[in-house]
Amino acid sequence: MKNEWNNSIYPIVPGHEIAGVVTEVGKNVAKFKAGDKVGVGCMVNSCQSCENCNQGFENNCSGIIFTYNSVDRDGTVTYGGYSSMVVVHERFVVRFPEAMPLDKGAPLLCAGITVYSPMKYHGLNVPGKHVGVLGLGGLGHVAVKFGKAFGMKVTVISSSPGKRQEAIERLGADAFVVSKNAEEMQAAFGTMDGIINTVSANIPVAPLLGLLKPNGKMILVGLPEKPLEIPPFALVAGNKTLAGSNIGGIADTQEMIDFAAKHGVTADIEVIGADYVNAAMERLAKADVRYRFVIDIGNTLQAMDATE
Repeated sequence: MKNEWNNSIYPIVPGHEIAGVVTEVGKNVAKFKAGDKVGVGCMVNSCQSCENCNQGFENNCSGIIFTYNSVDRDGTVTYGGYSSMVVVHERFVVRFPEAMPLDKGAPLLCAGITVYSPMKYHGLNVPGKHVGVLGLGGLGHVAVKFGKAFGMKVTVISSSPGKRQEAIERLGADAFVVSKNAEEMQAAFGTMDGIINTVSANIPVAPLLGLLKPNGKMILVGLPEKPLEIPPFALVAGNKTLAGSNIGGIADTQEMIDFAAKHGVTADIEVIGADYVNAAMERLAKADVRYRFVIDIGNTLQAMDATE
């Protein structure tokens, strides 16, 4: 909204991580029918024919069309899901298992796949392995839940000591390390198989790489505004890997939502009406939400109809 990535198309209407019920399907649609519980994540189209698309990695397609703030193939701008309805190609729709609630499941369509995908492809989903989750916010709290569902040891790394009780007692993390506490960092030195880095602030990376075992991996899913500074020895010593991960393809997103439903993984949310959006944005800027706002468009429209 604030054009921090220098790519905003104004007027801009955000809104991905959409969950709802199918009201109507096109004549050629075979995967869904009216009444199905479904979701739409970060993308609504791609070229559907390149090597990446054919392998199920539509998220890496050079012709990707995002759910909002993107120019679609017919020249129109996408305006997301803060609306009474949205029309999407069936390839980019995810089926919600019966056990997955629409409200608590919606944020998994971006936050969930953003942490699930790197855990899957970098071997951080193996029972007994030790994964660190850097940052306990919208992404981090879901990463903790997935880590525990995979049977891993999970340590939360945070600059906020006040989140220790939340991480361990409520989210089920095994340990908590305050990144500004030298003793705690030293005690955790060289103990982790991997770290999911969800932080979008510019922070020193070298001390965090020190937490990794030899051949350990740090996967970036947060997006700091400024370039990172990486001392070469922090990577070379111990054969460390620094990698990035960008959401995931549709097949992986379906796999993620099915796995989450089976293991009871959902996002921690606060449901609001559309009339509360401005206040929610102010609270979001202060990190005053645990951990995602979900806008109930349907009930907002019903309330508006009732008052007219």
